[in-house]
Amino acid sequence: MTRETSIDELAKQLDESLNLDGKHASPEDTTATADEDNFLEELSDGKSTYSVPSAVGSLSSDDSSDDDIGRVKFIGPAPPLTVHRPSLPAGVTSIFANTASTIDSIAEMINSGSAKNIIVMAGAGISTDAGIPDFRSPGTGLYANLQKYRLPYPEAIFTIDYFRRKPKPFFVLAKELYPGQFVPTISHFFVKLLAKRGLLHRHYTQNIDCLERVAGVESDLIVEAHGSFHAAHCIGNKCRKEFPQDWVREKIFNDSIPHCDKCNSLVKPDITFFGEGLPARFFDLLEGDFASCDLLIVMGTSLQVHPFAALINEVQSTTPRLLINRERVGESKTRGMGFDFDGSFAGSMPHRDALVLGDCDEACLLLADRLGWTDELLGLRAAFIDKRKLEHI
Repeated sequence: MTRETSIDELAKQLDESLNLDGKHASPEDTTATADEDNFLEELSDGKSTYSVPSAVGSLSSDDSSDDDIGRVKFIGPAPPLTVHRPSLPAGVTSIFANTASTIDSIAEMINSGSAKNIIVMAGAGISTDAGIPDFRSPGTGLYANLQKYRLPYPEAIFTIDYFRRKPKPFFVLAKELYPGQFVPTISHFFVKLLAKRGLLHRHYTQNIDCLERVAGVESDLIVEAHGSFHAAHCIGNKCRKEFPQDWVREKIFNDSIPHCDKCNSLVKPDITFFGEGLPARFFDLLEGDFASCDLLIVMGTSLQVHPFAALINEVQSTTPRLLINRERVGESKTRGMGFDFDGSFAGSMPHRDALVLGDCDEACLLLADRLGWTDELLGLRAAFIDKRKLEHI
């Protein structure tokens, strides 16, 4: 996606990526679309594991069984949307009334009011459909595309010591990633819809793209665990002067490295680099937030970066948790640590982890359908696109 891409083109790209018109983006895909049209209905009839025919790249697995999705490794775009059916050990109960389709049970929890303090944890996977590369997908992630900067190692571009010595690569990359160039995804608007309905307790994001803010989620509901472009400060230890986003943006887009007008130190967007502490807001809110959470939704993250990854363990032991992701991540190796999708470590505690494998936007559309929110969700996106069109007239 280039900065010259028009709003109409952006809308068309989003529609194609989501297959909202019922057609596949790839001309090579000849799979009949009748099955795809009926997938929501068949899930509701008890077919708990159903793969949507899709032109979403290839899958490779050590075992062709759909039940053994733990071994599935994907190459390229997301695998077909799959709702996992847990295989619970004998005697293990579940917090979900319908283990044949846990997504229905989660929708019922929300609609019934038993889940009304929802926390969403999100990673780069919710922003890839906006055209922003994620950080770790082989061959397509941001780290894989940084070789042109001739860095000593990919992560150096986000390392504070390297930035102090050679800031240029970061600001070149920042120009490509800067907010205002990308349209929020369906996943971002789903978070916005939770907020609009008064159900979003907090949105914890690893992303620095500010797309939650662009989608209309209020600042007080957002915790940007790794910072963002929303604000900027001088990095001088004795200065720390704050600079407005518009001033920093002008410097970056004029290919100028911003310096403090008070002490001449570098000015950096408030993105948390390696070697820096996380924002104080992250630590100030997490204990109270997660203690009161009654539904945790985790989307589009590898759960490899700590302390963010460990937050899934901070909710109460009976709080339901839903992972929406391209592959299984964050799973238990011992009781009480990580996800336990099949109740292997549940013991006397009820099974409480649900899993939807596939594209985050498609999964949010599925959950919105189950909630009866589809029109409202797509309406938020349509209103945003219409507003952007007016702004560019």
